[in-house]
Amino acid sequence: MRRKIGAIAGLIAVTGALAGCAPPEPAADSAGGRWSYTDDRGVTVNADQRPQRFIAQVSAAGALKDFGVDVVGTFGPLVKDDGTTENEAGSVNPAEVTDVTGPAYGELNMERVASLHPDLLVSGKYAEFPGLWHLTQDQEETAKSIVQTVGVQQSGVALPESIRKYEELARALGGDVDSPRVRADEEAFNAAAQRLRGLGERLRSQNRSILAVGGTPQEYFVVVPARNPDLGYYVRELGLPITTPAHPDTAGGGYFERLSWENANAYSGDILLWDTRRASMNPEQMKQNPLFAAQPAAAANRFVEWDAVAPMSYASYARIMNKLADQIERTMAGMR
Repeated sequence: MRRKIGAIAGLIAVTGALAGCAPPEPAADSAGGRWSYTDDRGVTVNADQRPQRFIAQVSAAGALKDFGVDVVGTFGPLVKDDGTTENEAGSVNPAEVTDVTGPAYGELNMERVASLHPDLLVSGKYAEFPGLWHLTQDQEETAKSIVQTVGVQQSGVALPESIRKYEELARALGGDVDSPRVRADEEAFNAAAQRLRGLGERLRSQNRSILAVGGTPQEYFVVVPARNPDLGYYVRELGLPITTPAHPDTAGGGYFERLSWENANAYSGDILLWDTRRASMNPEQMKQNPLFAAQPAAAANRFVEWDAVAPMSYASYARIMNKLADQIERTMAGMR
């Protein structure tokens, strides 16, 4: 498995993936104008000139767009059933890109890929797996016969570091990452982080806890916050009291503890942070299990949203953290 549970080839594979190092530095040959970039896999991409046409996994595309770099094609969840843009795609306008997603998870429509004449393919990279997110090994190898690829680290690093990695890639690709808009996005990100820090202090002072959860018809799972860049940052840096389950599924990278629905009451929290991805159940679906529904937080509908695979950008996470802060504040107001 090459991803966190979203975009899963069936959330029964829920333990799939979701070191920090300095951002890779682009280098140009001043004599010939050549472009070179070493990514987080240690792979160096060389080109006669700076790449201009990009295909990217949807959350990578969203991050690049927020840093001033547009893509011509995307792969992965782009449009919801109701026609709105998937959270995973962030600010990407589906009408402005070509969807090159193949018929099954991890596949690309190679004819569409080739027709776009891309200079570069960009996707996330998870520490436990050698390949690129959203691509099977065979598909990645086939894609390499058409276009060079770049992987950006999205696990084993805190959220701000992952954001900086996309910022540096965007800079290398010609994005104006020092624009007033991007700097305003960074300020909004920092302000939203401060809101969550204050809420973390309030929750801890009241001895309250948060439990991050999700489920499929086959199993219930509790999220390990430290294994996810966003939740790990919320816990370590902002002080949100998110519970760590005792028995992570190490075979799947340790991102979750997988449980049968007969053990859906193994953990409790005053607030339930639920995985909003399409493959995971929503709260009402999870509450069809009587053990889960009997938890005080579930019975009182104390649910807040976890956008687990959003674009790694200041703009994206400023929105996400402010929304989360709003929801936590409303939930706390109803607690006794």
